[in-house]
Parts: sequence; structure tokens; C-alpha cells
Amino acid sequence: MKKILKYVLLIGLALLFVWTMWFLYQKSASRPDEFNIEKPKISNVIKKTVANGKVVPRKEVLIKPVVSGIISEMYVEAGQQVKKDQPLAKIRIVPDMMSLSSAEQRVNAANIGVANAKLTYDRNKPLADKGVISATEMQGYDVAYQNAQQELAAAGEALKVVRDGISNKSAGNTVVRSTIDGMILDVPVKEGNSVIERNNFNEGTTIAAVADMGDLIFQGKVDESEVGKVKLGMPVVLTVGAIEKTTWDAELEYIAPKGVEENGAIQFEIRAALKPKDGEKLRSGYSANADIVLERRDSVLTVPESVVTFNTKGDSAFVLVKKPGAEGDAAWEKTYIRTGLSDGINLQVLEGIDATTELKGGKKEAIGPGAEMSVGSE
Repeated sequence: MKKILKYVLLIGLALLFVWTMWFLYQKSASRPDEFNIEKPKISNVIKKTVANGKVVPRKEVLIKPVVSGIISEMYVEAGQQVKKDQPLAKIRIVPDMMSLSSAEQRVNAANIGVANAKLTYDRNKPLADKGVISATEMQGYDVAYQNAQQELAAAGEALKVVRDGISNKSAGNTVVRSTIDGMILDVPVKEGNSVIERNNFNEGTTIAAVADMGDLIFQGKVDESEVGKVKLGMPVVLTVGAIEKTTWDAELEYIAPKGVEENGAIQFEIRAALKPKDGEKLRSGYSANADIVLERRDSVLTVPESVVTFNTKGDSAFVLVKKPGAEGDAAWEKTYIRTGLSDGINLQVLEGIDATTELKGGKKEAIGPGAEMSVGSE
């Protein structure tokens, strides 16, 4: 019995060894590669470059006061439409003590001058009527009296301007008005805030930002490696990050003649005029991407660029075309083609194949029982 068990065990080990060798052989045996089939199709090929930037109004004005003081009234708020010369705010003047004192002293001096000139005029007028003094001398007293009255009026006007910011002849500068028609984008001050006038030494406090939102532009930058490819008048397609599934058409109208270094790269500013779209509104400051169309071909025969092989000199290209009924490596025939425009993914084909041609694509690779995946074409 022990001998029988011994022989059975040996036979089992021998069969296990044979099966293992057969299994390893099967695993190591090469299988023919399988490839995806690609077919040419009719589509558009667009070669473009991308610029990052934002949407801004072409005309935006910062309204600043011409007098210093405190905001006593605000007449507008952000988002409101205004007309040119429409009041935006009113400023209460806080007069400078030195200027106010000087103006008051000037008024007092003018009053003294008027009183003195009037006294002289009144004393000499009866003498002139009796012919004691000449008319020429009396005329001098009359002119002096009128000049004194004029100086008093001017001093009073100056005092009112220093104290109140207005005069008797004008509304003055205490009311800040819009200089253009447009929309109020921002009102950075509130009632009670102090503001500084604009002058040669100070840009002044901004009361409001007004812009024409009917005339928007895209403002962005292009890298120096791409700026040589863009030209004025090229079409631009804008994609706004805040608004999905909507694009805007624009036209390139400006390319900066001088670049600016940013993060080690030279950038050139560009501007493109947006074309309005009914029912869609944009806000100032939206970030956007601009696709600048360098070239395009519509409704042309294209193939994936991955199925095309270019020779080392770059003067010819070919694809592998499937031959009917053939198997293995013999199933593919090298066919030279003439190519056109490429967008980096799809390539225009001018000659060599048609829409019914079957092309060798990426290799299939098994990743599990009954499952396959595609890898890059050879």
C-alpha cells in the first residue's frame, strides 16, 4: 500500500511539473498586437494662442474734488447710471484758519478803504459843484471811491469762497459732478468722510469711479514667444471664468510695442474690443481667457496627429493604412500624405487618403479578463 501511495505521489508531482512548464510557456508566448482603428473625419482646425487678462471699460474716470472738506451728502451709489454734470456728492468746506484770517483781514482793510474814499469824495463833491476844484481833480476822487468799493466786493467774495467754497456769482466747487455719461462702478467714500482736493502735489481723494459699460475691452498679456504670431485685427474668442458655456467675440486692436518683465518672462500687453451680445452683460474686472485665432480651416479632412509619422527632416509624413483581409504586420501599408494646418491634436490632410480609409491607431493592451485599454500609437 505504501508503494502505491509513493508511485501516485510521484506521478502527481510529475503532472504538476508538466502543467507548470506548459503554463509558463503559454504565459511567455508572444501574442500578436492589436491596434485601434482610426478614421479621418470632417472637422474644423483652429490654430490659436491663449492670453490671460480681464474685462475692463475702455473709458473709466475717477472723479476727484477740487476742494478739501467733509462729505455732507452723497447723491449716488454703485450701479447707478449717471449723466454728464450730474451731482454726485456735496462737500462741506473746513476752512484753513490762516486763509480765513487773511480773508477777514482783507475785508476789514477794504471797509476802511471804502470809508476813507467816501469821506474824501463827500468832502470834495460840494467844492467841485461850486467850481473851487477842477473836474479833473474831482474825477480822481470818484475813481478812488469806486476802486475802494470794488476791492471790498472782491474781498467779500474771497472770504465767502474760503469759508463756504461758493461765491455769489457761481455755485462753486462744493458740489462734485460727473464728467462723463456712464455707470457708477465704485463709491469709496461715505457721508462724513474727509476728502482732499486734487492739485499739483496730490492726486486727491476719489469720490466715485464712473465708466461707460457699453464699450468694453479685453486687457491681457501675451508671452514674447507668441507675440510675433499675432497681428492687429485678428479675431479673438473670450471665455469668462464667471460665466459658463458662453463666449464673446472680439477683435485685436492693440499690441504693446514694449514688453514688461514678469516672473522672469517678457510679457506684452494686448487689448481687444468686445462685440456686444444681446441679453448678456459683463461686469468690470471679470477675469477672462482670450483665444487669439492665428489660422483656421473649416470643414476639412482631419486625422488625429498621433497616427501620423513625420520623417526626421520634416519634409514628408505617412500613415499606416489597413489592407483588407490581411493580418498581423502585413495588414498595414505605409501611405504618404500631404498635410496642412494642425492645432496640436488634429491635423488637416490635403492628399493621400479619404474619409473611408482605416488607419492604424494606438495599441490595445489587456488589463484584465475581457478588458482592454489603448496606449499611444507606434
